[in-house]
Amino acid sequence: MTDAPVTLAQPEDAHTQAEWEAATAAVLRKAGRLAESDADAAVWAKLTRKTLDDIEITPLGLPGEPVTALRPSRAGAWDIRAIVADPNAKAANENALVDLDGGVTSLWLHADESTDLDATLKGVLLDLAPVVLDAPTATVETAKAFLKLAVDFHEDTNLGADPLGALLRDLPVAVDEAIDELKQLAELARKNSIRAIVVDATAAHDLGASDAQELGWSIAVGVAYLRWLTDHGLSVADAAKLIEFRYAATDEQFPTIAKLRAARQLWARVLEISGVPAGSTGEVEQRQHAVTSRPMFSKYDPYVNMLRGTIAAFAAGVGGADAVTVLPFDSANGRPDGFGRRIARNVNHLLIDESHVAVVTDPAGGSYAVEQLTADTAAKGWAEFVQIEAEWENGEDFAPFKARIDAVVARRETEIAKRKRPITGVSEFPNLGEELPAREADPLNDRVRRYGASFEALRDQPAANNAFLATLGTVAQHTARATFASNLLAAGGIGVDVAGATKNATELVAAYDGQPVVVLAGSDAAYAEWGQEAADAMRGRGAQWIVIAGKPTDYADDSAAMGVDALAFLTTTREKLA
Repeated sequence: MTDAPVTLAQPEDAHTQAEWEAATAAVLRKAGRLAESDADAAVWAKLTRKTLDDIEITPLGLPGEPVTALRPSRAGAWDIRAIVADPNAKAANENALVDLDGGVTSLWLHADESTDLDATLKGVLLDLAPVVLDAPTATVETAKAFLKLAVDFHEDTNLGADPLGALLRDLPVAVDEAIDELKQLAELARKNSIRAIVVDATAAHDLGASDAQELGWSIAVGVAYLRWLTDHGLSVADAAKLIEFRYAATDEQFPTIAKLRAARQLWARVLEISGVPAGSTGEVEQRQHAVTSRPMFSKYDPYVNMLRGTIAAFAAGVGGADAVTVLPFDSANGRPDGFGRRIARNVNHLLIDESHVAVVTDPAGGSYAVEQLTADTAAKGWAEFVQIEAEWENGEDFAPFKARIDAVVARRETEIAKRKRPITGVSEFPNLGEELPAREADPLNDRVRRYGASFEALRDQPAANNAFLATLGTVAQHTARATFASNLLAAGGIGVDVAGATKNATELVAAYDGQPVVVLAGSDAAYAEWGQEAADAMRGRGAQWIVIAGKPTDYADDSAAMGVDALAFLTTTREKLA
């Protein structure tokens, strides 16, 4: 879009930037988000939001400097990868075979010292179905046992070593031993023409890292592994062929697309600096495995996770991921059941076979907005990488990196608490009467900071008493604020007893049953006419804490309106109810 109309098939379809601003401004003024005196160009500031890395996401991309990220090497459908993590070998084997029969094309196998690989992978054709191991506490032992299961393995098989990722997750790993193990695994992998290493950036993401921090971590770890392997005699190109990268895909669609595109760009730059020019051979281009984010999944109203997972998988596919894992929607509730696993794999089929998302390579490429977001994300990610490198100059010190993650977590928590980052079913539109699916505990959730955990903790311990929702006026007059207040209270595990339509304080008192907390909900006109009287009447009947839905007033002890710190408000309200 430019100020000068471009030539189109239909001249009337050509529009200027000024015309778009005027049309958008009209909508925002109608919605009350833009004043009549504001310039039309103010729509950019109103509609632009910032990521946790302070990267601006504009509502519309404008032509600027030509920016083109490295195109993905994947052509056509991505690898549909299912997670297999049941400690019971028979159950794990059943999951694996059902998934493969259902169209999954590779397996991501979690294992430890006690895993019976022979039983777990019984019937799996290892030369046709790649298996990516994930055994951080028994990497070499698991790899050797796995390699005894067959003679030929699919070339995308990976022994899954990632000692630095394990250290970030506070697992018991010794760096010196890990370096020697990495050499052993590299030799085993090269002998079997498979990969040896997974740089698992979800180790940072699960702790709450931002996109740039996740990128910076992945590149720093990838470089560390290149150094370790080249110190043992491998060339940079040969070492790079052994590495696969794993990133989290979230329901923030465009940032996820940009992150994956930026990751390829950053890794290509590392290889170029190391003497392996980008594009010299497809074998050293970054291979990406995207997995839907665990932190974004909610334990409450878990069925919403189907939507989150679908958006994330779409973004991963558009972003060019070579393999995509959609976690089952009930993952936050524990170990998923068969239904959750079926829905997860079918999301990929829906995107690939019905929506044809994989037909076009890099479909977001060329979009001014996506290209700029990719460039900005890459710049922030590179800066984080440089900072981590400096911190690791005299050894792997994770404390400063974790401190930066903690700062991002605190900022995200503040935005979630104020519902600037709403979580459907948790901080918004909760259902207090829902029955959560019963699932066995899953250790994979133990080191994950879920975004809605603070609200979920309140829901885990419902309030001892209901609040009384004192609705002033007719249903039409009080519905808006009554709905807002009841949803807000429900997000903290607080139920409400509703007065219903009332004409005066006498009718309110008649509906009141002695609840310690009373929430007034009505129109501004009703508040002005008899809000004070209603509050006094409630106190006269024993109400100990009066809340008004709307702006603060002298006759109420607290208030709740858009922008309130919901967690602080709910914590206080629960204390008054106890």
